[in-house]
Order: sequence, then structure tokens, then C-alpha cells
Amino acid sequence: MVDFGNVLTAMVTPFKKDLSMDYAMAEKLAVHLCENGNDGLVIHGTTGESPTLTHEEEYELYRVVKKAVGSKCKVIAGTGSNSTATTIKSTKEAEKIGVDGAMIVTPYYNKPPQEGLYQHFKAVADNTGLPLIIYNIPGRTSRNIETPTIARLAEIKNYVAVKEASGDLNQVEAVRKATPKDFLIYSGDDNLTYPIMERGGIGVISVASHLVGKEIKQMVSLFLEGKKAEAKAIHDRLMPLFDAIFVTTNPIPIKAALEMVGFPVGGLRLPMINATQEEKETVKKVLKDLGLV
Repeated sequence: MVDFGNVLTAMVTPFKKDLSMDYAMAEKLAVHLCENGNDGLVIHGTTGESPTLTHEEEYELYRVVKKAVGSKCKVIAGTGSNSTATTIKSTKEAEKIGVDGAMIVTPYYNKPPQEGLYQHFKAVADNTGLPLIIYNIPGRTSRNIETPTIARLAEIKNYVAVKEASGDLNQVEAVRKATPKDFLIYSGDDNLTYPIMERGGIGVISVASHLVGKEIKQMVSLFLEGKKAEAKAIHDRLMPLFDAIFVTTNPIPIKAALEMVGFPVGGLRLPMINATQEEKETVKKVLKDLGLV
């Protein structure tokens, strides 16, 4: 059984002032996250602004992060795209680089039917030995991977987990019932981590863990130990932060928050834009309330 751990950060991609890649900051941030509650890092995903990185930047990011963290935590490459051929190529490159796994997002924009989704994910699995995470985020992709499709994919050896960001707790429950016990369910939304764990989830692929990784790890650990009231108390205390870092489109607020806590990860590449003053004030207030600044 593949063990990616319980708390993984969907890591931002740091940029310099000219919006070129800041690999030195990526190394620094990755090591910090691994030393502060995180079992793994998901690189080049939604939070990592994957649509605006070139493949050369993507592959170099995998190299520098994996080299920086070594065996301290798992490195998961976000190799998915809406082209099956491109996804296969990127996944093969990530495997050569030596990452620990890959996360494959639902093909976006082209809206394949469920059989097309199945064939896409199967083709990727057929071309790699890496353990794979299915990334279901219909709000970004316009397509939900339905429970029967996830259940079929869970029968493929490579597919070991799903990152569930559909926001549908009934679907999470249905997926848990339809898949083997060793097929892992990660929350893809910080504010739903606790309720998803109530429905059989193992943890979270988090944005907030950039800031409160230790607290989220404690919450997940307490839940798994059966101390649900204590876990719920942590979840409730962190809820204002979960709301604040999604006050506008991710990763705009988390990049602003990281700047405030001493990790200048730079701005965002268009079409993303920097946080407004009002958004920054919303984030800063919560950070102050939690004693993070």
C-alpha cells in the first residue's frame, strides 16, 4: 500500500519580481513545509499556477523540490492536462526525475463523457509505474468524475487515491462505499476536511497548510485516534483562515498571506492578479487573530 501521508500541501510556485521562476525560494518553502506538519507536497497543481508554467519550468521545479526535500516528505507532481498525450509525456518526465507520485486532474475545457474520462486516466496509468492520485475538481474543469468512474479507476493498480474537491459530501460517501478500503480519499477543500474524514477520508491536500501545517496535522491525527471533539475544535478554530484564503480565486490570497508571514513568494502570472488591498486586509486580520503575524 502506498503511503503519501495525511497532510499534503498544494504548494505555490514562487516567482521573482519579473515573474520568472524563483527556484531558490521554492527550495526554501518546500523544506519549511516538510518540517512543519506536512507529509508531502503537491507541485504544479492549481495552487502552483500550473496553466502558466512552461514544461521546462515544470520539470525543473520537480527536480529542485525533490532534491531539496529528499526523503523528508513525498513529492507529488501535478502532471495532468486536458490532452492525454501531454499528460502521459509529463508524467513520464516526472517519473524519470524521481518524484514519488503524480496527481492527474480531470481534463478541462473539452468536457469528455465519463467513458472518455476513464480512458484518459487509464491511458496515463498504462504508461507509468508511479502511484497516481485522481484530482476531481469540477468547479475548475466543468466535469465531475462520477462515482462509478472513480470506482472503475480504483481497480487500476496505479490509482491509489482521489483528491475530492467536488464539494459534494454525498459523492464522497458514495465513493468510499464503492472503492476498496486501501483506496484513499483526500479532501481537496480545507473547509471540508473534517466532514470528509467523517465520511472515510484519510486527510487533506491543503492550501492552508502553508501557514498552519502543524495544526492541520494535529487535527487529522486526533480524528484518526478517535478524539473527534478535539479535532473538530481545531477545525472550527481554523475555519476563519480557511474562508480568508479563499476570499478570491486561489492562489491569490495564499500568496499574499505567505508574504505577510515572511515568505516572499512573489506575484502571480496573468491572467491571475495580485490581491487587492481589501483582500489583503481580510487575510491579515485572520492571521493576526491566529497569532501568525
